[in-house]
Amino acid sequence: MGDQAVRWAELTSPRIALLDRSIPLVMNISAVEQHGAHLPVGTDAMIGGHLLTEVNRRLGERVLILPQLAVCCSSHHMDFAGTLTVSHETMLAYVGDVIAAALAQGFRNFVLLNSHGGNEAIGRVIVEKMGHRHPEAQLAMLTWWTLARDALLEIQESGPGGVGHACEFETSIMLHAYPDLVEREAISDPNLPPTYEWATGDMLRGSSGLLYRSMKAQSGGTGTVGRPSYASAGKGARIVDAVADRLCAALENLRRGRP
Repeated sequence: MGDQAVRWAELTSPRIALLDRSIPLVMNISAVEQHGAHLPVGTDAMIGGHLLTEVNRRLGERVLILPQLAVCCSSHHMDFAGTLTVSHETMLAYVGDVIAAALAQGFRNFVLLNSHGGNEAIGRVIVEKMGHRHPEAQLAMLTWWTLARDALLEIQESGPGGVGHACEFETSIMLHAYPDLVEREAISDPNLPPTYEWATGDMLRGSSGLLYRSMKAQSGGTGTVGRPSYASAGKGARIVDAVADRLCAALENLRRGRP
């Protein structure tokens, strides 16, 4: 197969049967939900798909891309039109069954690539539950903005609070990868309502504690958290490159079995 992209759904059953079982299987868990006034509701799914296309371009047959799970846990966005969601219980059962089906065929490395903040909690539960059931395998979750945090801090220009949702980073990636889908005239930085100091954080700087707030409450009704005015297509290309570097390195680590 050379260095061509290897996607589970595009291969025949006999070709899958011949694959090295150490190849990492990667499943993007994302979201279909509102992203402010300027980004499409499929932003998280598009970003996840674009990142895996870049990873696949670099690694070729050394990674196997599973079908994406686009609609995940977005109940906190349901105040806004266009949001689709499933329950945590549904996602746990569905992804767990997919993992079990893949591992039953002898594959040993399974990675959830997360591109939506609302999936982080249930993603950890999935990895811990399935990892306990399958000690013969390596299961992991990689969230793109935490995996490449140090590199992304050097790229960010908006400062603390500038990266959250439909923000500097997400808008930059969309301007780079899907420029025709960005409503540029609608880009606006919101005035966010205050919250407790211990509950303040963003994509790169975690809060000290957890306080549930709907996206409507977090964003002051705008659906945007952060400063998308700092976004640019060039910055989006740098973000994708930095994240792809870290993803490829992590996947190669798992394939070789070398912590």
